[in-house]
Amino acid sequence: MKKLIFILFILALIGGGKAYGEEFTLKSDDLQGQLNEEQVFSGFGCTGKNISPSLKWSNAPHNTKSFAVTLYDPDAPTGSGWWHWIIVNIPSNISELKKDAGNLQKGLAPKGSTQSITDYGKPGFGGACPPVGDKPHRYIFTVYALNIAKLEVDEKTSPAMVGFMLNQNALAKASLISYYNR
Repeated sequence: MKKLIFILFILALIGGGKAYGEEFTLKSDDLQGQLNEEQVFSGFGCTGKNISPSLKWSNAPHNTKSFAVTLYDPDAPTGSGWWHWIIVNIPSNISELKKDAGNLQKGLAPKGSTQSITDYGKPGFGGACPPVGDKPHRYIFTVYALNIAKLEVDEKTSPAMVGFMLNQNALAKASLISYYNR
């Protein structure tokens, strides 16, 4: 009996309770290695469609109570990067965001979720718009599995504060990176 318990213990440690290859994963049918006109901002000299991509995630930790998604450009010439999208309080039974969920007027985001202010100065999705002639920027889409059902934020909460709260409550993260320059 002790030997059986020991073997089960070792298997649990090795597998972490999941079969091999079942890590928390983020995917998108709309994203490739390079962003396209759909994910480019409309404004600041950019003429894209400003449509957030569809995103799907799988294999979240079993004790996940909510999700959040961010889009961040660490290469923006600001000294602190650029937050393009922040959506939090996505219920734990949701595992995807529809294409254009970042458009507040369309109401495609999950019920109960909150889209907070970005570095464009308003909530919702704000696509890529790097300076002309700059190197390709990295656009990092990240989904967070959180140990809390609701972050106490609203549409005016700063990206830095939301980022702090996300990292304090993250059980796991999964990211996709696409590039864009003009």
